[in-house]
Amino acid sequence: MATRRIISTEKTILDKDDDDISSAVAGQQSSSTAPAVPMDVILKLLAFTFAMVVIPIGSYFLTVNTIFRGNSTYAGALAAIMANVVLVGYVIVAMNEDQSDQLEAKKKGAKKE
Repeated sequence: MATRRIISTEKTILDKDDDDISSAVAGQQSSSTAPAVPMDVILKLLAFTFAMVVIPIGSYFLTVNTIFRGNSTYAGALAAIMANVVLVGYVIVAMNEDQSDQLEAKKKGAKKE
């Protein structure tokens, strides 16, 4: 004799679609249209990306025939050093920005009290 399964009309959390869950969450909270990352951070990232491409390649082609007289090994080493300089510069700017955000948060906390 076969057993009979009990079928519930209500879906469990595993049976629900993503649309059902997102509509339930959207009904509870209002959505924000503000960007997740500030515009100045995006501009800094784009500037350092541009610098990471242009500075090493430019330094290679400017120095391979002028300073190093055709020695591409030295020009390549200079390009690698310049890429590291850009990278270190980005890390320093990012750390200073993070510290300034923390200082602003402390100042706002002190003003509220």
